[in-house]
Amino acid sequence: MSQPAILTYVLLSLAWRERGRALLADGSETVFDIYEGIVLGDGRARRIPVHEAETTPLIGMSLLQGYELTLEVQPGGNVTVRALSQARSG
Repeated sequence: MSQPAILTYVLLSLAWRERGRALLADGSETVFDIYEGIVLGDGRARRIPVHEAETTPLIGMSLLQGYELTLEVQPGGNVTVRALSQARSG
């Protein structure tokens, strides 16, 4: 499997855990690798599963539960993730 260059460095530092299977919208099935990663944010480290995919990287919505995500959708735009309590008061 070839991976986008931006992911290659990251995936090299992740611990492989298992293979997963997924049913795609067209009815076909695909097999993919699952790694364990550590996400640092909000002053803490959390272990998360990282599913490999030959596509544009996606972030799981469950990882953002309790946070506000703001995107400036333009080249060079900012991405901000803030705790909801901080977002409401600030």
